[in-house]
Amino acid sequence: MTEPTPRPTRADYLAWRTVTTRWRDDDAYGHLNNATYYELFDTAVNAHLYESTGLDVRALPQIGVVAETSCRYFRELGFPEPIDTGLVVDKVGRSSVVYRIGLFQGAGDDAAAEGRFVHVYVDNTDPARPVTPVPDEIRSALRPLLRP
Repeated sequence: MTEPTPRPTRADYLAWRTVTTRWRDDDAYGHLNNATYYELFDTAVNAHLYESTGLDVRALPQIGVVAETSCRYFRELGFPEPIDTGLVVDKVGRSSVVYRIGLFQGAGDDAAAEGRFVHVYVDNTDPARPVTPVPDEIRSALRPLLRP
């Protein structure tokens, strides 16, 4: 039997953003809706790309499309407290990037959830969207977030 991956802590992430929760983010059970976790992952990644490159990443000739996502839930999150999102890059390949995003609410150091988010870069000018290399601007912006 394999050992479970340890629960991540704030020290595992390198880029941070605080997101305000909204009343509508909670589901009928009074905690953050599962789909909202994925919105937070998407926001953490793309906001970092916008800010670190200074570019509209949607307008680049090559764009990152989501090829894989997953989430490990450790404890509930919900309105009205803000959520801190921590971001780190596990791998930058030829045409893909693997991110991890930690979600934290309150003062604790342990993540409430951790997402895995994979971008694959495709040609934004070709309707067939063939896979392309990660653009140099993106690669440069992500290098500081790589974990050894």
